[in-house]
Amino acid sequence: GPKGLPAKGGLIQEWDWDGNVVWEFQDDMQHHDFRRCKNGNTLYVRWELMKEENQKRVQGGREGSEHEDGIWGDVVREIEPDGTIVWEWRAEDCEEMYNFPINPMCPRVEYCHTNCITPLDNGDVLINFRYNHLMAIIDRKTKKFKWHMCDYSYGQQHNVSMMKNGNIMFFANGGNVLSIGPEGGSSVVELDPKTKKPVWQYRGSPPFTFFSWFISGAERLDSGTTSITEGIWGRLFEVTPDGETIWEYISPFFVEDHQTFKGANSIFRNYFYAPDAVELAGRLPADPW
Repeated sequence: GPKGLPAKGGLIQEWDWDGNVVWEFQDDMQHHDFRRCKNGNTLYVRWELMKEENQKRVQGGREGSEHEDGIWGDVVREIEPDGTIVWEWRAEDCEEMYNFPINPMCPRVEYCHTNCITPLDNGDVLINFRYNHLMAIIDRKTKKFKWHMCDYSYGQQHNVSMMKNGNIMFFANGGNVLSIGPEGGSSVVELDPKTKKPVWQYRGSPPFTFFSWFISGAERLDSGTTSITEGIWGRLFEVTPDGETIWEYISPFFVEDHQTFKGANSIFRNYFYAPDAVELAGRLPADPW
């Protein structure tokens, strides 16, 4: 991607269990997230320089902090296995986006900083815009917002996902808020999209003991517990509905040339799989314990 933007990407690969690349797609402007759709296509997010007239419409952000090229916007693109584009959504073409300014503490190098996209069963896309504190469902046909929520108190959330019960789960980072105070910290939220109110929440005790201002995520498991990625610290853990930690892992792998923090063990996101999951079929010992 362009130099000076806060992410890297460009190459999407599918590997078999023997480490062989069985499919790949390159787009130097790809960043953050990509998902395999049920129809076999691939959905991903990419940067694209906004039209000059639309750059002038972007509100918020730190004055004078634009990229040397201008302001970069996001495009969500669906491609077939051979790379044919079958659907696109551009943030700068969505009139509703201009109602949501960039956080005043963020640079104006990019408009949205999309960090998560989830294809829904009906073809719509659940998407998260970090710089705008905004999450939305994009209608596939109209390319307009079917649902949205903007709440600065969540502090630039990550890993927004649709749950089996129809609620939405996300990691509320608690970063880049104007006033944090003694109750500051991150949280994991299960949200009812109809009321836009939390129905379940995990926080640290005291709150500041659980905090990752960027990356991170959470997932509700079939057991009813919740797996959490406290990304900045490379910490994965699992909690019960009551918030009790029943499993924990801290990555021992530190990268000296980490883009943001030298010597960091950060983890962007993790996924849990049950021993009998189809993804692991026949690949675990009969009695792993």
